[in-house]
Amino acid sequence: MSLKFSVLASGSTGNAIYVETGKQRLLIDAGLSGKKIEQSFKQIGVSPADLDGILVTHEHSDHIKGVGILARRFSLPIYANEKTWSAMNANIGAIPLEQKFCFERGKVKSFSDIDVESFGVSHDAADPMFFTFHHGGRQLTILTDTGYVSDQMMGITKGSDTVIFESNHDTDMLRMGKYPWTIKRRILGDEGHVSNVDAGIALADILKDTRADVYLAHLSLDNNMKDLARMTVQQTLEEYDIEVGRQVKIFDTDPVVPTPLKVV
Repeated sequence: MSLKFSVLASGSTGNAIYVETGKQRLLIDAGLSGKKIEQSFKQIGVSPADLDGILVTHEHSDHIKGVGILARRFSLPIYANEKTWSAMNANIGAIPLEQKFCFERGKVKSFSDIDVESFGVSHDAADPMFFTFHHGGRQLTILTDTGYVSDQMMGITKGSDTVIFESNHDTDMLRMGKYPWTIKRRILGDEGHVSNVDAGIALADILKDTRADVYLAHLSLDNNMKDLARMTVQQTLEEYDIEVGRQVKIFDTDPVVPTPLKVV
């Protein structure tokens, strides 16, 4: 059976990604209200009642806003590492003990017919981590919310057939924008977010020997635009002799409109 996914929502207002196989249906983060996430599921023809669990990357509100609501409504298990559990407990409401599971960074956990590999990122959260999904010889990697892309992150991501990758901001837009300098410094720092240019440079290394689909994710509403992110990443890849359109295909994600459910 195929490995499929949909980016239900991506951006500073909320993030949620759905992954399914023939035997498992997983939600990665739930950073919107329960109502909005249910509406997103309806758009791709999936019922959240059929989910097998929620995987949490870190405790920031744009990743956990709807976690508690969905878990209680549909009796879903939640998987997060110990430090993330400690950081988010007070913000997701009471969760029955039998629905709380630890999934530590740097581990591989099998969910029936899919293996999920967790890895650390550099972000200003308690213990942020993201995931690579392995099923039937196919590989899907989600990598956002990091201030830089380390050699380890790139090594884990290499070989992926589909990559959901952060392209958060245009550096000039951010520097000239309305944000206070303290926030700008946070975003530009090593525990902030990856820019369009840096996304392109990292992806050039990750994708140089493979064909893959790339979904540009977690775009800032104030400091980026879809066309600008796509153009910048494409130009950067082409500078490194990556053929966009043949070797690599680039797709947008959206804060409110899910991407179509697609086979990896």
